[in-house]
Amino acid sequence: MIKYDNQGDAISRDVPSEALALIDSGGNGGERRYSYGDIMRLSGAIARGLLRRGLQRGDRVAILSANRAEFLLTFLGTMQAGLVSVPVNWKLPAETVAYIVGDCDAKLIIGDDTRLALAPDTVPKISFDRDFASFLDEGPFTPAKMKPEEPAMFLYTSGSTGRPKGVVLSHYSHLWAMAQRVRRPVPQGQRSLVAAPLYHMNGLAMCQTTFNQGDTVVLLPQFTTKGYLEAAAEHRVGFLTSVPTMIAMILRERELLARLDLSCVEAVRMGSAPVTQSLIDQVRTAFPKAQISNGYGTTEAGPVVFGPHPKGIAQPELSTGYPHPEVELRLVRDGNVVDGDDAEGGVLEMKCGALMTHYHKLPEATAKAMTPDGFYRTGDVFRRDDNGFFYFVGRADDMFVCGGENIYPGEVEKMLERHPGIHQAAVLPVPDELKGYKPIAFVVRAPGTELDEQAVKTYALANAPAYQHPRQVFFIDEMPLAGTNKIDKRQLAKQIPAGGDITA
Repeated sequence: MIKYDNQGDAISRDVPSEALALIDSGGNGGERRYSYGDIMRLSGAIARGLLRRGLQRGDRVAILSANRAEFLLTFLGTMQAGLVSVPVNWKLPAETVAYIVGDCDAKLIIGDDTRLALAPDTVPKISFDRDFASFLDEGPFTPAKMKPEEPAMFLYTSGSTGRPKGVVLSHYSHLWAMAQRVRRPVPQGQRSLVAAPLYHMNGLAMCQTTFNQGDTVVLLPQFTTKGYLEAAAEHRVGFLTSVPTMIAMILRERELLARLDLSCVEAVRMGSAPVTQSLIDQVRTAFPKAQISNGYGTTEAGPVVFGPHPKGIAQPELSTGYPHPEVELRLVRDGNVVDGDDAEGGVLEMKCGALMTHYHKLPEATAKAMTPDGFYRTGDVFRRDDNGFFYFVGRADDMFVCGGENIYPGEVEKMLERHPGIHQAAVLPVPDELKGYKPIAFVVRAPGTELDEQAVKTYALANAPAYQHPRQVFFIDEMPLAGTNKIDKRQLAKQIPAGGDITA
């Protein structure tokens, strides 16, 4: 049941006002704690401060900052005031940040000193580090009553295939998503660790859900392996949420894992990128008490897609789950809906309460993303087994053809990471005159292992179709991360030697 009409107001009233809502672990250089009463008071003060400046209902407010308490408070307060929150990816070039600020018609930019410098000076700015105390307007505040279809926030896509697109999300969209998320049956006040950037759906939705359920967010300014593990141990975190790349990186910190007391971790939820069996096995070893889940969601259609099987059938570990009862899903291949289980699968299309309203100022892109009957075309290829469980295969636009065979990099990466000597793998296509494209691989070795290129190729040939084996293997110490903490394949592509000799 949806209890609120303003997304910024969806903060639990079922816990005492003194209950701990947020531990900001370093957002301004030191630890700060906020109760639920503090969250309500300060987000209201921000809403009053925004309205005092003359902003009108529906105006956009850009937020440009590393993770910190003020980011979340501004995100909530903006929506409470009837304005629209626009978190901006500060890892983008200044030119792209300026494009987003202009595209959303931001009337104000709020953030930290370091990131505000990326934004154009043509729009007024408020600094968390200098102006914030005088900007706040303390006093009673009643959040604006919002219509379900009114915009609450714009989240911009990463722009990996061109200019970032502004995804317009209504108040109803994430109020619906929060209402669907079932809380784990644990005592009130469970702590969730958030290190993913708050301009990305993964971390933002986790914070919203945690506040809505009356629990506690432990917020890191950004992700580092050491900081993540030390915060989990120090704050006795029960729920880890992250993208798989982050978890893979912390698992390499063997000495730190052995030294810290992480017995408090009861759940590890990974999402926003494919998960491999090898990674799941390593998570189970590091966090033996933890329930491990493989999530899936999109900016355009929200974080609620899959759930448990209605007949109680155990979810296979690599599956993303069974369709949520309030979500309609279908797989489409070559223009036709795929029925039943199918080894090839198809592109996932979905319809649910969290769907975006549209792409801002992009009617053609909106029409391309949405079907005439109201389904969102995710661009993600899934297959389905005979019990109805779904499995992520790869991005449709990542697929390339090698000698007439379709290759999804994610499938090859999963195969390679089953090798005990491979910690992480990233597969990219390179042009080939004869076969169109051929796969190559970047590999991070497992700690303490010796592995050469031929061993990787031999393993691939023995465990997958020959056309999938990487024609070259590059060994690196660590995968580069994009702004969403996923592997940055564009950076990897720049490391491929020009005109390298890639043999068949």
